[in-house]
Amino acid sequence: MAQWGAIFSIIAALGGAALLASVHKIDEGHTGVYYRGGALLTATSGPGFHLMLPFITTYKSVQTTLQTDEVKNVPCGTSGGVMIYFDRIEVVNYLIPSAVYDIVRNFTADYDKALIFNKVHHELNQFCSVHSLQEVYIGLFDQIDENLKLTLQEDLTSMAPGLIIQAVRVTKPNIPESIRRNYELMESEKTKLLISQQTQKVVEKEAETERIKAVIEAEKVAQVAEIKFGQKVMEKETEKKISEIEDNAFLARQKAKADAEFYTALRAAEANKLKLTPEYLQLMKYKAIAANSKIYFGNDIPQMFVDSGSAGSSIKASPALDVISDQVIDLD
Repeated sequence: MAQWGAIFSIIAALGGAALLASVHKIDEGHTGVYYRGGALLTATSGPGFHLMLPFITTYKSVQTTLQTDEVKNVPCGTSGGVMIYFDRIEVVNYLIPSAVYDIVRNFTADYDKALIFNKVHHELNQFCSVHSLQEVYIGLFDQIDENLKLTLQEDLTSMAPGLIIQAVRVTKPNIPESIRRNYELMESEKTKLLISQQTQKVVEKEAETERIKAVIEAEKVAQVAEIKFGQKVMEKETEKKISEIEDNAFLARQKAKADAEFYTALRAAEANKLKLTPEYLQLMKYKAIAANSKIYFGNDIPQMFVDSGSAGSSIKASPALDVISDQVIDLD
């Protein structure tokens, strides 16, 4: 019985070990590929727990989500023979799950070494070999990452469909110290030149601003002068119109006054013409005699006589009346 117990324990231990070896887990964002005796099996598995033949079947988990591969210390020789080094080049990529089997079969589970790391070295050296240090370090540096991305994706599309390059980030390369100092000096001089140009632009802009302000001020003065001149012209025109109105009113008043005087004289003449009758003239004659002469009456004067004042002469009444009548007629 003891022997049977030992055998059963051994069998149970082997079964447990086999069970543990056959159960495996694939994480989310990964795809499992399987090898049996070193040969890649066609079956793949998604995330979760899976079973496989213990001890003779192995698996590898291949990431299919976005990942970043860092290629470090990449040497690069320019067309002028200067050797420079890129400290780090980051390649952001992802693998389509349906393409996992073909890419692993052709480039193993460590496909990124052949398809990304080695390709980055090759393409970057190709770029540097046809460009000068000035172009690589300054002139075309902003285009390196985009050109590298396009070149890698073009090759991967034909070599490994399903591997997508999302972005490429290239750090500034390290160049020899003597050349770096010259570039720094050149950048310093360029900065001074830019500052000088900007200062010149500022001065020109300020001068332009002053000129515009002067033009605006002159236009304002001219407009004010024009407005004032217009106001004076309008005032003079108004005064002229007022003067014309006053002159016309005065002329109308004088004409009305003259017409009234003429009408009065005319009416007076017509009235006098109607009044100058023999009876009226006789009446006026006696009024004149009564106003301008003195008549004396008395017992010692047999007849009436007229005292003419300073002359001191006496005439008879009837001859005196005739003389006075003639004088009145002459006066009329």
